[in-house]
Amino acid sequence: MDNESQLIKQRREKYDKLLAMGIDPYPLRSERTHCIMSLWENEKDFVEKEQEVSVTGRINAKRRQGKIGFLNLQDSTGRVQIFVRNDTVLDDNYELFKLLDLGDFLQVDGKMIRTQTGEYSVLASKLTLLAKNMRPIPTVKEKEVDGKIIRYDEFSDIEIRYRKRYLDLLLNPEHKKVFETRSRIIQGMRDYLNKRAFLEVETPILQPLYGGANARPFITHHNTLDMDLYLRIATELYLKRLVVGGFERVYEIGKNFRNEGMDRTHNPEFTALEVYQAYTDLDGMIDITEGMISTIAQDLFGTQKIDFQGTEINLERPWRKASMLELVKEHTGEDFSNFDLDRLKAFCKAKNIEVDPHAGPGKLIAEIFDTFVEDKLIQPTFVIDYPLEISPLAKNHPDNPNLVERFEVFINGAEYGNAFTELNNPIEQRKRLEHQAKMREMGDDEANVVDEDFLEALDYGMPPMGGLGIGIDRLVMLLTNNVSIKEVILFPQMKPE
Repeated sequence: MDNESQLIKQRREKYDKLLAMGIDPYPLRSERTHCIMSLWENEKDFVEKEQEVSVTGRINAKRRQGKIGFLNLQDSTGRVQIFVRNDTVLDDNYELFKLLDLGDFLQVDGKMIRTQTGEYSVLASKLTLLAKNMRPIPTVKEKEVDGKIIRYDEFSDIEIRYRKRYLDLLLNPEHKKVFETRSRIIQGMRDYLNKRAFLEVETPILQPLYGGANARPFITHHNTLDMDLYLRIATELYLKRLVVGGFERVYEIGKNFRNEGMDRTHNPEFTALEVYQAYTDLDGMIDITEGMISTIAQDLFGTQKIDFQGTEINLERPWRKASMLELVKEHTGEDFSNFDLDRLKAFCKAKNIEVDPHAGPGKLIAEIFDTFVEDKLIQPTFVIDYPLEISPLAKNHPDNPNLVERFEVFINGAEYGNAFTELNNPIEQRKRLEHQAKMREMGDDEANVVDEDFLEALDYGMPPMGGLGIGIDRLVMLLTNNVSIKEVILFPQMKPE
């Protein structure tokens, strides 16, 4: 029997002893009067008054010397020492103390004192077991050096951390701060939009057709209706239906699902914000994007200049704006503004850029941008004037029929948001989607599909508007200084063990 199995066996034996003593290892209720942080906030006053308290938490240290013993009890706010003496607790309570293990949840009633060594502690008068730990928790050792706590033998195996996030959070408390910050970022988005009269809404995750992005969907089957459904790849087309219905400012924060590859910036299930505002355009979406992100950074850190992996990122407004063609010329020396297909194909071949043989000039320009420009955009940059070929839901550029009014925002070489002056011409939108359908027939399985219900909604009239999508997971990566998306998703998708 290995060591872990032996320890589990011993805890099961303790469980049986507790039952024999008439103690329920998992009682119905618990009570507490103070969180542990509040004990420390009132330390002097509580000692002078010998304040009676009831605290709860998990045991993370235990030692016993004859008829006295000590525990460290930790809740989500802090840690405190518990002093147990057999003359201040009932006999069966001291027997309970002997059977306690690291990881057990405990309620302690007692008064606040200082021990003979000056340690601020709860002198226990009653111990109540709240939940028996049946599997030993990996040990993370700590020692104090020059007043600082140094941790070693950490729970650091990345694969195990992601698969058993509960242990990661338990043993690496600094990782909890990432998810606390994530919550504050999402709340900051809501606050920013709500103050500007946007309405938060919810749209279907299971959809009879998928759309709003170029991506492969997940497919499922509804047994009662006997029909295939798709997990949404974007919320766009349903949110636009709501604008047709009279809501002028809407947004949704929710999960999207794309049946695609996984890497350090992609997870098949991800969280996105989408925003739609009537009677505005791409400039309105630029204002929201840089305003919201810079405000969130200021609220989180008290500054709009942040460090990401040793690089200072300046989120102060205004951010740079540059066209895709301008940036391609800047980084390759080539001017492709005439959309010459033969010249683009020759350039891609010379540079070993693999391209779809059916791709037009717009798609090739985007491939060249991805290869030569994207990772060079370190400071926040709005890349504007995208090729129409890769932007079927955006309005035409007024000065160039090959382009549309669209931006993607790049920071530190990664894309964080995508926005359009939204196409509201139902005749042009049908033509665009039907072209996408032809691309699908030629093998592009990420092309959009023709959504007849959405096109019917457009026929009723949709006001001019701007639309914006922001990848929340990537934004959290940026603002918590993490290079892997798995560090900012509580339960990322993993390969089977």
